[in-house]
Amino acid sequence: MVSDKLRRPPQAAPLFTETPDSIVDDAKRLIAHSRILQDQIVRDVRSDAASFANVLRPLAHAENAMNLESHILGFYKEVSAEQKLRDASGEAMKLLNEFAIDTAMREDLFQLVDAVLKKNEGLDPESEHLLQKRHKEYIRNGMRLSAGPQRDHLKEIQKRLHQLDTDFGKNQNEENGGIWFDTQELEGMPEDVLVGLEKGTGANTGKLRLTLEMPDRFPALQYAKNSETRKRVFIAFENECNQNVSVLNETIVLRDEAARLLGYPNHAAFRIEAKMAKKPETVNIFLNDLRSRLSAGGQRELENLKQLKKADLDSRGEVFDGLFFHWDVEYYKEIMMEKQYSVDEQKIAEYFPLQTTIQGMLGTFEHLFGLDFVEITGDERNRLGVFRKGSSIVWHEDVQVFSVWDNDEESTGFLGYLYLDLFPRENKFGHIANFNLQPGFIREDGTRQYPATALVCNFTKPTPKKPSLLKHMEVVFLFHELGHGIHDLVSRTVYSRFHGTETVIDFGEAPSQMLEHWCWTPSSLKSLSRHYSSLSPEYLESWQEQAKGDSPPPEKLPDEMIDSLIRAKHVNDAVLNLRILHLSIFDMMIHEPENHEQIENMNLSVEYNRLRKELMKIDGPEALGESEDWGHGQANIRHLMEEYDAGLYGYLSQVFAADMFYTAFKQDPMNAKEGRRYRYAVLEKGGSQDEMKTVTDFLGREPRTDAFYKELGLS
Repeated sequence: MVSDKLRRPPQAAPLFTETPDSIVDDAKRLIAHSRILQDQIVRDVRSDAASFANVLRPLAHAENAMNLESHILGFYKEVSAEQKLRDASGEAMKLLNEFAIDTAMREDLFQLVDAVLKKNEGLDPESEHLLQKRHKEYIRNGMRLSAGPQRDHLKEIQKRLHQLDTDFGKNQNEENGGIWFDTQELEGMPEDVLVGLEKGTGANTGKLRLTLEMPDRFPALQYAKNSETRKRVFIAFENECNQNVSVLNETIVLRDEAARLLGYPNHAAFRIEAKMAKKPETVNIFLNDLRSRLSAGGQRELENLKQLKKADLDSRGEVFDGLFFHWDVEYYKEIMMEKQYSVDEQKIAEYFPLQTTIQGMLGTFEHLFGLDFVEITGDERNRLGVFRKGSSIVWHEDVQVFSVWDNDEESTGFLGYLYLDLFPRENKFGHIANFNLQPGFIREDGTRQYPATALVCNFTKPTPKKPSLLKHMEVVFLFHELGHGIHDLVSRTVYSRFHGTETVIDFGEAPSQMLEHWCWTPSSLKSLSRHYSSLSPEYLESWQEQAKGDSPPPEKLPDEMIDSLIRAKHVNDAVLNLRILHLSIFDMMIHEPENHEQIENMNLSVEYNRLRKELMKIDGPEALGESEDWGHGQANIRHLMEEYDAGLYGYLSQVFAADMFYTAFKQDPMNAKEGRRYRYAVLEKGGSQDEMKTVTDFLGREPRTDAFYKELGLS
């Protein structure tokens, strides 16, 4: 039983009561306040008197105050059901981004920061880290360029890039594509997916509308027996956001132009300089080495899948022409898993109802990291809301809220708020991701501002007969993104810019990737699982209707199902990793042209499709006579527009993830002592120190690739 103390957070929950006008007005207010402070510092502080205390610290406090509100102002465009709120959120972010560019290009502020750097005041490590980062940002924003046309042009490029980023995300979120199918075209798909599809009227009477969102698209590619159905779904998704083709094209050209203005050979060199890898050569060597290691395994796996396709077509009396398409991969992988490894994803999903799985995951984090999660509902939610309305602390009625606490003996202190927005809806962010709503930091009065963080997901909605059920892959996704949320919650930094997941990109995924290993641990799978029929008499009756006389299933995932799942862990691993490698190499290719003319003339769609075929050896519509620009999948990859440009290789931070897991948790994944050590040595640090120091301090040595290649079966 959680004490009453744990139900009374000392800090108010964030409010979601903005109007379209107030969102823009708040952005303008934040900008005006920061600009006044900046002008005051420039007016009152001479270069010879500049210090961290009278220049950097007040700027950091202003940045903290801005981040406290601006993250939520920008969040509305990802989750709000109201068009006007989303538009206002986009406008607010445009204003804030333009102000950030103006700030980073103020010569007068740079001169003061430069003076502080040269004084070498002997600051505490996090403040020194802030000083170095801030100084480098000014350099990277053109302060070494002569004032005048070049610097002005760079500013215009940066402002245009921010607008393009906003446009790209807006196009994705507001895309609502789908395909009408006859019911026979969807043969093989799970019944609980089909019952949730929109039913046609008029010209579409008797048809079902399959959206391109993950809860509809994945089951279609996995289970639809009709290859033409899978083909239509795959090609539609690859062309879902074609309005973003020109957005990405312009972005890549402008990035390259900006990098060359700053004296870099290309955008990749500019971006990677500030990451752990430091140089594009380091990244390319790693990617090429991985490519050579994966190539043979990918071919073997592809041949196995082809044999399954041939056998399937033979059984239907159809001729196999030797072609194996992208829309065949998930379907025949599913057949392989069931026939060769006795893994039935639908049966396994019955043991992972969404809500009980979340409870199990939170329990794992409670044990490992010394936490308590207390859901805020009913009267308690009303108490925290404006005018005692609990709806004011969420942006949609489906959203769950938790207060998070320390549960260690030495501390039961408040840590922050966790939000879960689990189901799809129109115009909502269409994937699964963690968003920081409010960062943590130390306020000017020395007290702590606690963070708030949100998981935005798109899992299948529950029905009257079944709860939302997670496939094992979705369990992994959820654990991963919840890991980002935990990173956000337990981080304790002085400055908001270093809070939680605000690390360099090529480390940022490692903490969550490490946590994915728990989804492959027998004891964890057993603990997380609970068959949905045991949740209520109604669910049991529903299960019995479809089971047709079978004995009631065990409450927990049976050992033989766990063994089969783990035995199949690396099935088609090479194909999967070649798919990830395709994105990483494409990202480097478009950001590392030999000259500016090359990127101006590059057809990104052709290069994207051609590289995928070259790496994976899997056929696309070009094998059926279509041109190589048949699809524009790159226009649907948001990471290329946001923080992961020249950084998609960062998902290969699995090197650090595997090394940390094998070193600290492989022998005992539920070792609470190691969990606490990981929390304080890695998660708590956020980006407040060099990330390589964080990794080496935790490992007690330099990181190695052994565990990573062992995981891939390539050691």
